[in-house]
Amino acid sequence: MTPASISLSAGSEGSSMGQHGSADSRSLFIAWQRDGDSQAREQLVERYMPLTRRLARRYVRSSEPLDDLLQIASVGLLLAIDRFDVDRGRFTSFAIPTILGEMRRYFRDAGWALHVPRSAKERALAVRDATNTLAATHGRSPTVTELAQYLEFDAEDVLDGMAAMHAYETCALDAPRPGDESGLAYADILGAEDERFELIEYDVTLCQALAHLEPRDRLILRLRFVEDQTQSQIASRVGVSQMQVSRLLRRSLEHLQSLTRVPAEVA
Repeated sequence: MTPASISLSAGSEGSSMGQHGSADSRSLFIAWQRDGDSQAREQLVERYMPLTRRLARRYVRSSEPLDDLLQIASVGLLLAIDRFDVDRGRFTSFAIPTILGEMRRYFRDAGWALHVPRSAKERALAVRDATNTLAATHGRSPTVTELAQYLEFDAEDVLDGMAAMHAYETCALDAPRPGDESGLAYADILGAEDERFELIEYDVTLCQALAHLEPRDRLILRLRFVEDQTQSQIASRVGVSQMQVSRLLRRSLEHLQSLTRVPAEVA
């Protein structure tokens, strides 16, 4: 049975039990698992679909449509039906964690808009579930300290989980901002013109030109224009006279100008 067919059968909750009549769940499990009776499996799906719906509705606050959530929960139901051992307790005690586990696995692996490490996903989902649980218990949003105590996490781990949840879903840059009556989209308020952008080309050109100078000439230029040293300080550092420093600076600058000057025919 495919997830699509499950959702179709979900509308017939409480319909007739077919050839098995009002058979109990144990008999249906035996008929399916021992004899491969697909009708028994169908009836088990119909019988436990209300439980599946309730579990799927726990996640309706996410960005996923309820129909998609029901499909995921239904896959978990099928897994539970196929794996359940009738001699080991009640089916619902086995089915609930199986269905919830399938839904958590989906949100962890496929529901994120941005790539997030698995450990961060699990931490974020744990923080979200704990937030919902404590909010229902206390009637208010829990504090970071309360979440940390409940989850036995460090406060930093709780904050990391909260931050990671922002990567679960994204918003288009041209989408209007909620509550903003100015009509500006997110793209209108993000970023700014980089005033140094035009300097990138100059920087590349200058680096290539500097490679043609002698090491001592490059050192003198760096000391003068990067470290802002005086000619006297440079002379002492390099071991020449101040007059020689002046002459070397002038010569190096003229050389750089010749290397970076655009030819007339190109200009």
